[in-house]
Amino acid sequence: MLINTPETVVADALRGMAGAHPELAVDVENRLVVRRDAPVAGKVALLSGGGSGHEPLHAGFVGPGMLAAACAGEVFTSPVPDQMVRAAAAVDGGAGVLFVVKNYTGDVLNFEMAAELAEEDGVRVEQVLVNDDVAVTDSLFTAGRRGTGATLFVEKIAGAAAEEDAPLDRVAAVARQVNASSRSFGVALAAVTTPAKGSPTFDLPPDELELGIGIHGEPGRERRPMMTSREIADVAVGAVLDDLRPDGPVLVLVNGMGATPLLELYGFGAEVHRVLSERGVAVARTLVGNYVTSLDMAGCSVTLCQADEELLRLWDAPVETPALRWGR
Repeated sequence: MLINTPETVVADALRGMAGAHPELAVDVENRLVVRRDAPVAGKVALLSGGGSGHEPLHAGFVGPGMLAAACAGEVFTSPVPDQMVRAAAAVDGGAGVLFVVKNYTGDVLNFEMAAELAEEDGVRVEQVLVNDDVAVTDSLFTAGRRGTGATLFVEKIAGAAAEEDAPLDRVAAVARQVNASSRSFGVALAAVTTPAKGSPTFDLPPDELELGIGIHGEPGRERRPMMTSREIADVAVGAVLDDLRPDGPVLVLVNGMGATPLLELYGFGAEVHRVLSERGVAVARTLVGNYVTSLDMAGCSVTLCQADEELLRLWDAPVETPALRWGR
């Protein structure tokens, strides 16, 4: 592992981010990443965060057109309410703050507490829960469905609405629409290794894979012998479509879990397009890469979002963050 110590890995990464991205204000001590121009008067601010280890989520999505701030927890551990309250105060430009929360128990509880504290300090807060994973209904970390790849769609599209000076209730409504219109399914080809453990967190033989894995290494639906990219796409996209049942074009995210090279992701993306074509689903836009990861896990996930003209327009709107940028 390319680290100093497990205890300093998050702080070290934040220091590196500060050096690489001077357009961001990085508070290493409090583990916050904030737009340097925040607060932006009159604009709704999007705030998110979660355990570290899913990079570039969330800090990599801070900037014009997406998040105003992100809170970094320890690896696979929720940030604490004090971080969120401090971040909300730093980015509130008077129009309110939208909390984007992945559906994991620690995140949900801590963001709820932070919302109450921030409102006591005079900050208007709305919360949107992301729960897009169709693989399982309950897991080690959640009550209900897990929040995974749709988090990117929510942050990008709602962030664009905020950039256009939409009021807080409208930005929240857009975020909820995106979440309701999105579904995801993930696959692990090799287990994740956390800095604290230094070895794989679960046993996955090299000739097997886990279908429906979570982004912390949570178990999925089933374990099978190793499959081809074509076979995995049939299962993963089929599971998403059986639940989403889109009646219009979709946004497609072909996401790497951290250790899968782009050569393989693009090949898998071709198989995803094949399945969608066979099922009569039109593709509006496709994004391929490592965006919502699980440290060094080998594998991938597919997220589809049914996008009407307004959501597609907001998706195409300019964005300028470390990990996502176009149109500027």
